[in-house]
Amino acid sequence: MATFSILTFNCFGAPTPATSRRLLTLAHDLDRRDCNVVCLQEVQAHYYRKLLRDACDTYPSHAYEPFLHAPKGGLLTLARLPIEGTQFALYRSREVPAAPAVMDWMLHKGVLCTRMSCGGTPIVVLNTHLNANYSGDWSPASRYTRNLHEQLRQLAETVAAQPPDALVVVTGDFNTPRGSWLLDEFLAASGMVDPLAGDVRPTYRPAPGVPARYALPLDFALVRASTLTGLQLHGDICFGQKVPFVGGRQGYLSDHLGVELRISWLDSAPEVSAAKGYAP
Repeated sequence: MATFSILTFNCFGAPTPATSRRLLTLAHDLDRRDCNVVCLQEVQAHYYRKLLRDACDTYPSHAYEPFLHAPKGGLLTLARLPIEGTQFALYRSREVPAAPAVMDWMLHKGVLCTRMSCGGTPIVVLNTHLNANYSGDWSPASRYTRNLHEQLRQLAETVAAQPPDALVVVTGDFNTPRGSWLLDEFLAASGMVDPLAGDVRPTYRPAPGVPARYALPLDFALVRASTLTGLQLHGDICFGQKVPFVGGRQGYLSDHLGVELRISWLDSAPEVSAAKGYAP
């Protein structure tokens, strides 16, 4: 069996007094995990990008799109496998329905595509962060929803453009809840599978004062692997508990939870392990 493991996490890498300690704590945790690839969103400053890159020393490869103050889209992908190519695509739909959405516009959100191989199988990882829906209304009439709809259509086009024999994994903060017509339409259009389909556990933890109705499953690790035999998918949620931070105190690693996914399939090549120092 060949195996590939990935973790996606909106790490809330915005400048706050605790951000550096939180991200260092996150980096130490990631180094202990058995992941081939980690996809991070909301890395909102190059200082935090460098902090994560340097502190995650068991991930020798990384990808991001250079931009003025931060990685474009706030996206950073870390890998234990050699990265064979990267590409960033800006979302065409960048409407600003209301003042808070200016932050999405400034970050230039899009899709970070990273290519690699595992067990002789080509792998395409699409790391993304869609625009926020500050209204909490995902009906077709909402201006926020129309923007998300266009971004999901572009994301489905990106998936369709990948080689048919590739294992394609789309990860990130969709700002679109599981079970919504938006996500269902995207899954149908892209041919992707949600390993946690039906799981209603929230991956967003609203801050004090934010209505509880915003606590929804918004973060995903989706798979297209139509040519692989013996495919097995195992996904779960992580980072749901408070942890001790580097330098003292404790708290949550982000206002989001992470999603871990392990993929295995039949392959004649030797199995690839993400464990540091492993040699088959």
